[in-house]
Amino acid sequence: MIPSVNSSGSRTIGLLAYLYGPGKHEEHTDPHLVASFDDMSPDPGRDPNVTLKDLQQLLDQPVMALAEHARPAKHVWHTSVRADPRDRILSDEEWAGIARRIVAATGIDPGGGEPGCRWAAVRHADDHIHIVATLVREDGLRPDDFRSGARAQAEARLIEKELGLHEVAPGDGTAAQRPTSAERHKAERQGRERTAREELRETVRRAVAGVRSEEEFFDRLAGAGLLIRKRTAPSGDLLGYKVALPNDRNRDGEPVFYPGARLAPDLSLPRIRERWSGDAQDAPAPRPEDAAPSGPSTPAAARRRTASAAWQAMLVIEHGDDAVAAAHIATASEILDALAKTSAAHTRRELRDAATAFERASRSHVRAVRGHDRALRQAARDLVHGGPALGRGEDGASTAMAIDMLFFLITAAAHWHAKKGHAQQAAAAARAAEYLRSAYQEAAAHPLGVLYQRGRRLNRPLLQRQTVVLREALPGLAEQILAEPGWYALAATIADAEAAGHDPAVLLSDAVERRELDTAESVSDVLVWRMRRMADLPADASELPAYGTTGGSSPKRRAAARASAPGRRRGREGTVGKTR
Repeated sequence: MIPSVNSSGSRTIGLLAYLYGPGKHEEHTDPHLVASFDDMSPDPGRDPNVTLKDLQQLLDQPVMALAEHARPAKHVWHTSVRADPRDRILSDEEWAGIARRIVAATGIDPGGGEPGCRWAAVRHADDHIHIVATLVREDGLRPDDFRSGARAQAEARLIEKELGLHEVAPGDGTAAQRPTSAERHKAERQGRERTAREELRETVRRAVAGVRSEEEFFDRLAGAGLLIRKRTAPSGDLLGYKVALPNDRNRDGEPVFYPGARLAPDLSLPRIRERWSGDAQDAPAPRPEDAAPSGPSTPAAARRRTASAAWQAMLVIEHGDDAVAAAHIATASEILDALAKTSAAHTRRELRDAATAFERASRSHVRAVRGHDRALRQAARDLVHGGPALGRGEDGASTAMAIDMLFFLITAAAHWHAKKGHAQQAAAAARAAEYLRSAYQEAAAHPLGVLYQRGRRLNRPLLQRQTVVLREALPGLAEQILAEPGWYALAATIADAEAAGHDPAVLLSDAVERRELDTAESVSDVLVWRMRRMADLPADASELPAYGTTGGSSPKRRAAARASAPGRRRGREGTVGKTR
């Protein structure tokens, strides 16, 4: 249940005309009173002999009783109370009780013998009511309605529990502003799925991902086709910005501009600048274990670096300082935006939905300290500069690898928020993780299928040897993994790692050490991607030569593999050590 307290107005009759009218799209049906300050107010909706003017004069009576100079300029208080779409339809009597509790909680009409304001609750739809009040009490004084919005929210949480309604997670004031009803109706008229505010928020978020300067940020906004208006000080310093969609115009034909801060709290120019402030010379130097490997910005390489950065960020969120963890969580939002922007068609919608959902989880009252998140921001930048990925080959397989790592990173963020009591952020991160799970299934189906077939073709002695390796390295998980369909893909990966000169037992141990696996649908799938990343094996195994079908991987073949990768060393001293 969501109460929304609006700004005060000056015309009671104007608000009543809207509440009792047909609505902008004939959406108002059977407008009528469900409750009022004395439960005897005239109802223009049900009594043909009563007019809106009658109700307006009754509500405004305490205001008009004051001397003209003492009347408040804006004396009309208005709030809507909307049920969750999943809730049952409430009766008029239930809505009446809700209205009385809201006006009492907000100080409009506290009850208990205390003087209150005059108010009326109007219902014109199944799922919500509107409460209109005049802000002068019966004794001529102003009501104590300080922070009435927060007080209404707190009372709504109690009402939900008592009536068995869907319980909305309490907010903390860090959420982005919702589109107004006027913005939603405008989008419907224009045949757009989303409002201009929502489209602009997503476009600006994507423009911020991995950006390093104001010039680059505004170049990206212009490249996305947005209209930009900058605000400068007399000194010439840039203070802020506004953006608009070219086709979003007001009734005078002028573009409708939105300041960055009105799109989301962290999209104001000062907050955006904080993102690259960690790149300054006086920022904390990244630790070696925080750095993602460098290399050319191809789609596949960028996704592998994203997987490495996500691996490290997950450990920071689980064990790091709150301020540093908050920075990594905020930057994870940039990673999701960048990945959605450059994804292949078959994963694009799920990744975009994941990015949109996680946006709410990227902000809290824990202020992020930037600098240590540079590896994650660089990964976002690499994704953008790497360009769009194909849905097949190494691009597609490395996308599955990155999504797998991001799923656990976002899950770690959900756990972090839950521990801090950030209910809305935890719920948003959990939703994002579910979208990532769907995207992973789409991205991983083909590359895991290839690995599965390679594992099925392993001869019996080699497969038995891989089973022994698994049981020795992971005795607590081995039987579960052996029962999973993905075991054959993992067996192929163990064989690939061994052929490349790595100790598979060490890789397996490192793949599970200090990293949770409880949320994995398939532990073998997770280990496949972690091992292939740590051992620098191709994510797409379709081009690898067949092995082990008759006699296993021979010593000569393993020696040749080691010779072809001179930078790799066995065990913890090689790539594994660098990724921890």
